[in-house]
Amino acid sequence: MNKREFIKNSVAGALGMMFMPSFLKRANLKEKLRTAHIGVGNMGMADLKAISSHPSVEVVALCDVDAINLSVAHKMHPGARIFFDYRKMLKELGNEIDAVIVSTPDHTHAPASLMAMNMNKPVYCQKPLTHYVSESREMKKLAAEKGLITQMGIQVHSFYDYKLATLLIQAGIIGKVHTVHAWSPKNWGYDGPLPEGEDPVPEQLDWNLWLGTSKKRPYKKDMYHPGNWRKLMDYGCGTLGDMGVHIFDTPYNALKLDVPRTITTECRPSNGFGFPEHNTVTYEFPGTPYTTNSLKWIWYDGKGAPAMSEELVLPGMEMKKDKKGQKDASVKDKISLDAGVAAENELPEQGAMFVGEKGRLLLPHFMQLPKKIVNGKYVDISKEIARVSKEHNLGEPIRDYDSEGPKHYHQFVDACLGKGDTTAPFDYAAKLTETILLGTIAGRFPGETLHWDAATAKFKEEKANQYLAGDYREF
Repeated sequence: MNKREFIKNSVAGALGMMFMPSFLKRANLKEKLRTAHIGVGNMGMADLKAISSHPSVEVVALCDVDAINLSVAHKMHPGARIFFDYRKMLKELGNEIDAVIVSTPDHTHAPASLMAMNMNKPVYCQKPLTHYVSESREMKKLAAEKGLITQMGIQVHSFYDYKLATLLIQAGIIGKVHTVHAWSPKNWGYDGPLPEGEDPVPEQLDWNLWLGTSKKRPYKKDMYHPGNWRKLMDYGCGTLGDMGVHIFDTPYNALKLDVPRTITTECRPSNGFGFPEHNTVTYEFPGTPYTTNSLKWIWYDGKGAPAMSEELVLPGMEMKKDKKGQKDASVKDKISLDAGVAAENELPEQGAMFVGEKGRLLLPHFMQLPKKIVNGKYVDISKEIARVSKEHNLGEPIRDYDSEGPKHYHQFVDACLGKGDTTAPFDYAAKLTETILLGTIAGRFPGETLHWDAATAKFKEEKANQYLAGDYREF
């Protein structure tokens, strides 16, 4: 079954009402926003807490394929109706829901979101927006056609340091940018053997509903639910999809990038099951007003990331050399510090480095101020920071995730109630996600450069196009 048939069949009954979007009517009355939550375990629980902390939210429905997750969430919101199947929830509740929060594994993001959007519901969807490129484009198109309020769950998008870095780059603090390095040492990959056999499905889990539109597969303990699905190609998007979305976000937004022209991934050969545990993905983007004629972007993930280069060396660092006098640019732990240099001069565990015509800007991940480097030395940018903060009313940085995290969610709620706009709507999120997903596809062809045509949404290399979409299983 293809995606359009799935969506059509899923919402046929619900759309027969042809109702005016209920959230618009309620916004005019300044009533509470009634939310339905699809996925309430792990990140879904965090999303539920953040959304429901808004004083104008009323949680009316909870859905999860795991009865334990559902029970915990229901104790927090005993007045909400509970469901295992999001399709049944959306069909039954209809106008009783004003907005939908999707916090499921990646492969369910688009099926659940598209069904809700076809029913004229605003959607907050966790990152990455979708599992397939075709889904990202479809969600962007549908949100625009229906004029829906949407937001992708990249909470740091609303944090002080990231907004500051965006404004500094766009003010030309390091001139036009020609290269971005971004990295995370996390390992959401799997280089192990493919699982054999099957295990009993836990009593609290509906395995068929967890698989959803993905192909049928026997259950294996500790392999999929609840936490390891990110590592696997059929359900997640690897480290690139998990942390890459967060760390790509600020450079991508600051430089006003579109989708890349070429993608090359260095990793182990694909096994068709798990993402590689180590990846280096090189993108080439067309230029923008904030970049040179083209932009090179290098992503590193896995233990030891990033691989070192001159553009990542910080003040006080020196590159080690091998016996032949060649610079050793392999991994971070082969970099030594000059005597007396503080540990703060080490590269942050995760972050991004903008390389421009007038210097470099280091942006740690997360909740740290960006740092400017020129000719191997840090440059005081306190005056620029003060000026930009004042001009754009950024206020003072707050280093408390518990208080800062909900802001991105509350922005969505306020927008649904007619009070402002979201800053990571699907129009933006779809392009960022497409970029991420092109990198995961390139990992199936290590060492080869794939050429992407944004206008046709096709690779020049025909063999790669089969991974742009997937067949939806009837379940």
